[in-house]
Parts: sequence; C-alpha cells; structure tokens
Amino acid sequence: MCAKRSGLRAVILAGGSGERFWPLSTAARPKQFLRFFGGESLIRQAVSRLKGLVGPEDVFVVTSRDLVAETRKELPEVPASNVFGEPMRRDTGAAVAAGVALAGDDDARVLAFFPADQLVTHPAAFRAALRKAVAKARVSDTVVTLGIRPDRPATAFGYIDPVSGRFYEKPSAAKAKSFVRRGFLWNAGMFIARAGVFRGAIACNAPDLERLARARATGFSPSAAGRMYGGLPRISFDYAVMEKLSRVEVVPADCGWDDVGGYTAFERHYPSDSAGNVAEGPCRLVDSSGCVCIARGAGISTFGVGNLVIVTTPDAVLVADKSRVGDMKALFRKG
Repeated sequence: MCAKRSGLRAVILAGGSGERFWPLSTAARPKQFLRFFGGESLIRQAVSRLKGLVGPEDVFVVTSRDLVAETRKELPEVPASNVFGEPMRRDTGAAVAAGVALAGDDDARVLAFFPADQLVTHPAAFRAALRKAVAKARVSDTVVTLGIRPDRPATAFGYIDPVSGRFYEKPSAAKAKSFVRRGFLWNAGMFIARAGVFRGAIACNAPDLERLARARATGFSPSAAGRMYGGLPRISFDYAVMEKLSRVEVVPADCGWDDVGGYTAFERHYPSDSAGNVAEGPCRLVDSSGCVCIARGAGISTFGVGNLVIVTTPDAVLVADKSRVGDMKALFRKG
C-alpha cells in the first residue's frame, strides 16, 4: 500500500462511433455530442457533474484522433494537451490503458474513468457516491466501481454482485431476472483506483496493454502512444481486466443513471401520448401506437402502424422495427 496520497483526476472515455443513434449520430459527430437528453451534450454533462470534485486541469479525455478537434471545441476549459486521440479503435481496454498513462503521473494518484455518453439525472447523488468510491480507492488495493441499482432486468448491461465483488457480463433474460432478485447491480463502466492499482491489474490480467499503461514512465507522448496501437488487442476493459479480478469494491449509486444506448431511451426521458408514441419535431401520428419519431429533417406522418422507430435528418431517413434497434450496428456490418 502506498503511503503517499494524491488528488483525483478524471478520465472521460469518448471514443464512440455513433452507430446506435444513426442517423442523428454519425462517425463524425457521435452520440456523446448529442443534445437530446438534458439540453447539453452528453460529454459536456459528463464533465459538468464533476464540478466541485475535479478542476478542468485534472480532466482528461481519450477519444478518437478524428474527434480531437470537436472534443476540444465542446470542452474548451479542458487543456488541449489533456485530450488524447487514439489512431484506431481498440475498445475500452486500450482506452483505459492510455488514460492511465496520460493522467497517472504517479502511482498514488487516484484516477476515475467515466464513459462520455451516459445520462445522470441526479448529479448530486452521483457526486456523493463518487466521493465514497474515491475514499475507498485511496486505501484499497483493488479497483472500485459505481454500481447502479437496476430498475428492470436488462440484458444489455453487465452486472456486479456487491457481496462477492464479482463481475458478470451481459446475461440472458432469465439470468438478468435472477440477478435483479439477488440484489446485483448494473456495471456502468465507471472505475476508480490509484494509478498503481490500475497498472498492476493491467499487468496481471491484460499484459498486451501493459506497455501502453506504463508509457508515462518512459516519457508519454501522443505520437509514441499512438504507435503502439497497431499491436494492441481489441477488447473491452471489462473483459480484459474487471471480469478476471477476484474481487472489486462496489459503491451503490442511486443517481438516475441511464446508458441511453439507443432510440428506446427516448421512451424513458420524453413524454408519450395516450397510444404510447414519443415524438420530437414536426410529427403527425394517426392510428399509430408505440412509435418513436424524431424529425430533424422532413416531417413525419404515420398512419395505422405500430412499434416503429422513424428518424429523419437533412441527409438520411431511418425506419426500423423498435424491437430491433438494439442491433443497429448491423446496418454498418460489411457483407
């Protein structure tokens, strides 16, 4: 255990490609820049809710190289040198390793990692939970995570057993129901630990990422780190490290969290009419039910349909079965 204690630094993971919210979101302007939930972009909200805990100089962002300029524009108070652009997508395993190298200037410094594209409707409760997690991280030799109390047996999220501290990736519907009954929490991908703890966990469980995580010790530079990416595995931090840890510390967080991972999120955060339709923009829905209609281009009119997602922008139109929008990435698969 390290005797020296350092202040908190936050690392925002912002490498999304925008596929699940196409065509509102695109590779050039992905989900974290959308302003549909809360008035501000999701990445702006991710930084704003840290106010009082982390100053702008201690906020770091790991994004894609193509999004560095847009990120700096959205977060002008964050020093330009604190925004690192990955040269290629390697999932959150490499992103966390890069964040440790970028922000972990000594092994005793506490680092907190947050996705850029989540919604938190009760930021004060979030900050209270984060303070508890940081306090645990200062004295713990394992990773601390914020666990979200589930309000439904979702199959799109991983789960954490707060008693054993074990991670379980996305379950079947039956297992999700069992997990909720047993008091398991959702894994929201928010991880807190001292930099040395992160480096040790990566070295033990994902050695292919260790060199990147230790790049600070050898003189971190974006160009040098970028050259490492070609040989890195494409794997999430959850699979690479968290699932392999014998135990993690868990702090429950009741903060109005939502992944807003696709168009059905509009049903949770926008009002619906008597037929269960959600509409934003110039929409006219007649004898229709359960539809999500977002008009940002041409107006939308429906008649006699149900359970559709219809989205227009100046450049594209999406019409999808609502039950299939969780697999929107299929639109972008080759073949």
